[in-house]
Formats: sequence, structure tokens, C-alpha cells
Amino acid sequence: MSAKTKLPTGQEAIAAKGWLGAHRFLILRRISQLFFLGLFLLGPWLSLWWVAGNLAGSRTLDVLPLTDPLVLLQGIVAGHWPEMTALIGAVIVLAVYALIGGRVYCSWVCPINPVTDAAYWLHDRLGLPKGWQPKRATRYWVLGMVLAVSALTGTIAWEVVNPVTLVHRGLVFGVGFAWAVVIAVFVFDLVVARRGWCGHICPVGAFYGLVGAKSLLRVSARNRQACDDCMDCYAVCPENQVISPALRGKGDETPLILSPDCTNCGRCIDVCSVDVFAFTNRFDTRVTAPAGQPNASEAA
Repeated sequence: MSAKTKLPTGQEAIAAKGWLGAHRFLILRRISQLFFLGLFLLGPWLSLWWVAGNLAGSRTLDVLPLTDPLVLLQGIVAGHWPEMTALIGAVIVLAVYALIGGRVYCSWVCPINPVTDAAYWLHDRLGLPKGWQPKRATRYWVLGMVLAVSALTGTIAWEVVNPVTLVHRGLVFGVGFAWAVVIAVFVFDLVVARRGWCGHICPVGAFYGLVGAKSLLRVSARNRQACDDCMDCYAVCPENQVISPALRGKGDETPLILSPDCTNCGRCIDVCSVDVFAFTNRFDTRVTAPAGQPNASEAA
């Protein structure tokens, strides 16, 4: 087979599916992130209090309570037993993310995600070195430290420096410290550790990864036999270590990406010109057979 010239990341998908087709989930994620952020800003900016609060805790239409379960957990270990509405709100959030995948929060809701994505884009364009790469387990140690500090100080410790909360404060009150923290996250990902914040440090991502470890929503490499080894999926995936077990599996080995690190961002689906990947559920283990051969499920 003759070697083919490697095009820049995503260009094969653009040629095969068009620009929109090769960016559909990226576009939907940006719309989703703006939508959730906008809901919280309608009140302070336009006095439309459809949603009061922020991602740490809110009430929709003065009826539906939603509580960040990590904030609730910090409050409990700090010695502050929550009110029933906060408990109900946390249970609702836990149930949703346990079903759809905890780290969906990271890629579809978190307003810091566009910041870290922008840092990665600029890092790639400038051709900067990969930089320091802390172990991925570091975020679990940070999560443990957050809970320990909350217990020792009697405070919800992470909310003091949480970039997500500070973005909201900055947009409402214009607080300079808030923007300093956001800029620090950008610089950290740009010059210190490529994809370092979300992939290695953030305790919120660690927490939601644990919540969604057995979630229903999954990405499947069901058409992995069509893979042409362009490596574009690895280039765009923020947690690319999750891809190989599904993509390189043989025979009846599951094509599902089962790692809780997967953020279900859909970028691997976007950039694959031969449609190897697709969203499905954790019980769908079908693998597309090579042309002329029956699928494993059909053969059985």
C-alpha cells in the first residue's frame, strides 16, 4: 500500500464531512457552555431570575434546587450539615452525571474548558514543548487535600480558589483576582504542562470522573477495522490514553471507551474521516466487521 501524505489534524475529516461535520460536537459544546453560563448571568445582568445562583448551588424557576455534590461534601466534612433542599439538589446532580458520564461536566458545562482548549490550541500553534506532566493521579491527591483542608478549617475550601466560581464572580462583579486565577490556568496549560489543569490537577474533574465511572453514555470505536492510523483522534483527545484499549482491541474485545477519564467531548468522532467512533451506551459492544464478513453478533 502506498504511503499517503499526512494532512494537518482534522483536515481529512473536513475533506470528507465538510467543516461543520468535522466540528459539530465542538460547536455544540461551546453552545452548551455558553447556555449554562448565560442562565446564571440572566439574573445579575438582566434581572431575569430564571436561575438564581451559580454552578456551586442554584434554584431554577424558584422550584428546582441543584447543588454541586463536591461543594456539599466539603460542607459536610467541614461540619456543616446541609438543608434538605441542598441534599435534594445534590442527589439530582449526582443522578444525572452518574447516568450520562461525570466528566461530561468538564467538556459540556465547565466555563474553564474553553480557556484550557484555547491554551492547548496556542501551545500547538507555537510548537511549544510538552512540558512538565504530573501523574494523572495527582488530581485525586488534590481532591483529597481539598476535603482535608475543608475538614481542618471548617470552610468550603475549594470555592475560595475554584476558577469556575471565580469566572462567575468576575463576570458579575469584575473582581480582578478572579481573572488573575483564570489567566494563571491559561498560562499553566500553555507553558508549564500541556493539558495540565483539567487532565492532571483539577479536583472537580477527578470527583466527576468517580461519579460517572459506570455511566451509560459511552463513545465506541465500533468501526475500528476502518481505522487508517491517521492519529487525529489522539491529537485532539484531552485524555488520549483512553482511546487505545477500545481502538486497538482485537476480535470481540470491547470497542467501548470505558475509562472514567473520558470526557465524552466527541472530538474523536468529529475528526475521524472514516467514522470509527460514535456515541452509544455501555451495553452496546457491537464491532463492525470488515467488508464481506458478518458482525460478531450476527455470526453468533
